[in-house]
Amino acid sequence: MLDIQYIRQYPELVQQNADKRGVKVNMQLLLHRDEALRNRTQELDTLRADRNSIAAQMQQTGGKNVELIEQGKLVKVKIAEIEQEVERLREEFQALMMQVPNMTHPDSPIGKNDLENVEIRRFQEPTEFSFPPKDHVELGKSLDLIDFERGADVAGKGFYYLKNEAVLLELALVNYAMDTCMAEGFMPMMTPDLAYSHVLAGTGFAPRGPETQIYNLENTNLSLIATAEIGVAGYYQNHLFAAGELDQPLKIVALSHCFRTEAGSYGRESRGLYRVHQFTKVEMFIYSKPEDSEAMHQHLLEVEEKIMQHLEIPYRVVDICTGDLGGAAYRKYDVEAWMPFKQDWGEVTSTSNCTDYQARRLNIKYVNAEGKKEYVHTLNGTAIALSRTPIAVLENFQQADGSIKIPQVLHPYMFGKTMINRR
Repeated sequence: MLDIQYIRQYPELVQQNADKRGVKVNMQLLLHRDEALRNRTQELDTLRADRNSIAAQMQQTGGKNVELIEQGKLVKVKIAEIEQEVERLREEFQALMMQVPNMTHPDSPIGKNDLENVEIRRFQEPTEFSFPPKDHVELGKSLDLIDFERGADVAGKGFYYLKNEAVLLELALVNYAMDTCMAEGFMPMMTPDLAYSHVLAGTGFAPRGPETQIYNLENTNLSLIATAEIGVAGYYQNHLFAAGELDQPLKIVALSHCFRTEAGSYGRESRGLYRVHQFTKVEMFIYSKPEDSEAMHQHLLEVEEKIMQHLEIPYRVVDICTGDLGGAAYRKYDVEAWMPFKQDWGEVTSTSNCTDYQARRLNIKYVNAEGKKEYVHTLNGTAIALSRTPIAVLENFQQADGSIKIPQVLHPYMFGKTMINRR
């Protein structure tokens, strides 16, 4: 959420930023609701002061002044009316504020969608094969690793069973990512798989409505989380970090299940593990002072690249354009691995600097060097997403005989397995 004082001061700039990002924001209506809410709140404060004054006078007169009694009744009725109006205006104002996206880093490329994201570097070139490569669905079936059919029978399309070495591979990737992040000073955490709607909204996810990607629990205010970012951000809601506590940014690496409806039609991109409804993810999250967040954003990207480089998977880094940023990100980078089944790059990790956008929604502050309370900056980055990274491993490391080599960096975590062979 942006600062309303900033919006009042620079409404045209905020509107231009929303337009650049392809987000519909009715700035005129927002400012009108803001002014009406402030006016009515001020009127309500005046009436409450009048009520208190009348009550004090009643005490002095023994509560028998008929004129004061009538005045008190009228003020009470008026307060009730305006309280209802203030509540309605506040809800309308908050809903409009929630639609306003974060401001955008001046170096983020301008564009409408992911086709206009900008590649900034590569690690290795796409894998070349001396034989016709299989995709991960074929490999998963021939090596008895993944069962999509029975997953669909039990839970529906988009769910699956992992078996045999695929289970070991997922656990290996989790432990490898956790090891790497902890060596970089990240504190390990496991989050709940559920969160309240206000926590999801606070991080920038739409928990309800036609555009949501979230599973909701019927007759509750709870939803299944789409990423550990939600749980880690919610952990410090309504929190004040003491002076000096964020002199070194607080770095957390969290493991969670993730659930997404993946509503929409994606064609071949919906094949196999690329778009599924449940997966495991290792997520990095940082709380920092504002002056440290750009450096921390680069740090998250460096850790993501280190993980991919040690896996020896070809990838590229892309700078996300304005139309593909989402609401919370000030700037965002994706790491895209080479995926033979797509014959193209596919996103495996992303990292975003959300500045104070989430902190304002969740009320997370720190005490600065001058003793004043300010909103923290929050950042997130994927260490490993356990649907898409296994795709890249299985497909890029397949051999002519149908087996799959395990990347060397994962050997210590694979219970002695260095190859996946036919049974």
